[in-house]
Amino acid sequence: MKFLSEYRDADLVHQYVQEIQRTVTRPWTIMEVCGGQTHSLVKNGLLQLLPPEVRMVHGPGCPVCVTPLHLIDKAVYLALEKGVILCSYGDMLRVPGSQKSLLEAKAAGADVRILYSPLEAVKIAQDNPNKEVVFFAVGFETTAPANALSVLHAQRAGVNNYSILTSHVLVPPAIEAVMTDEDSHIQGFLAAGHVCTIMGLDEYYPLVEQYKIPIVVSGFEPVDLMQGILMVIRQLEKGEHQLENQYSRVVRPEGNPEARKVLERIFEIHDREWRGIGTIPHSGYELREEFAAFDANRKFEVAIEKVPESAECIAGLVLKGIKKPQECPQFGKKCTPQNPLGAPMVSSEGACAAYYHFANLLESVETM
Repeated sequence: MKFLSEYRDADLVHQYVQEIQRTVTRPWTIMEVCGGQTHSLVKNGLLQLLPPEVRMVHGPGCPVCVTPLHLIDKAVYLALEKGVILCSYGDMLRVPGSQKSLLEAKAAGADVRILYSPLEAVKIAQDNPNKEVVFFAVGFETTAPANALSVLHAQRAGVNNYSILTSHVLVPPAIEAVMTDEDSHIQGFLAAGHVCTIMGLDEYYPLVEQYKIPIVVSGFEPVDLMQGILMVIRQLEKGEHQLENQYSRVVRPEGNPEARKVLERIFEIHDREWRGIGTIPHSGYELREEFAAFDANRKFEVAIEKVPESAECIAGLVLKGIKKPQECPQFGKKCTPQNPLGAPMVSSEGACAAYYHFANLLESVETM
């Protein structure tokens, strides 16, 4: 196949569905890790096509959703109280902090800007030498290289009023956290193809061997996802556990060596707090000491008190695949995209938002 439209071929999707129906003999629970995969499954009606034996649950693969509450509070504080020019991607602006979102801070007069690239933030810093510019750097391994390059670019250009507020999280430790959770019943994974485009496949082999689970690296189009699910089911039915690459048209075993070099130069791996989940060891990036001048956490030593999440929000259970969004008592009631209790109802990759926006496609999907 050569064209994107071919990966949305309904006939081919149904062929994979029929093969899944012929192959499956017992119930299986599979987690798609990435929020982009979740949205594709939901909005394309793929969950309705699967036989009842195949239960898809939605993982913590939404970086906006797992950004800690206190870090959002810090971004709001920097924008409102420190007067920085606070830049980020659009999704982050509506995620609720303990008191305000960045969008509400903007409405209150803060200089908060939506950008498509951190390099735009470096240019803003160059154009405003008397203002501090902070880029709220959120994402998985996929967006980390661009943020790393922005730091490198700022250093080379002598832009000293630029820094990043880092909230980068890593996928393999998240899979391990899911597997070690006593309430988890995941038997196979669809791994995020765009992450593996950067990082390659090596980090997933130890997970396959340690937890005896099949992991299939998958793309995001309907054909990708249904083929990936079939590949997982085939392994489960045979009692096998292997790493397979469905997304081979994009993902190479070694990933992107140049991007990985940039990441290794700029960042080092640290423990990271995940909103709704807790601290996962060795699951995030922090700037290396030599780039401390570009680290907003060090440049602005602000003590932000940690506050508990809303007691009415079950986002943590949704992110770990233990609950489905519609199992939350406040889903579509107190919690809507216009008035979210938690981040998964806000982000374009959040499972709750997917279920809310495409509820008409889910009426026949069994609530588990």
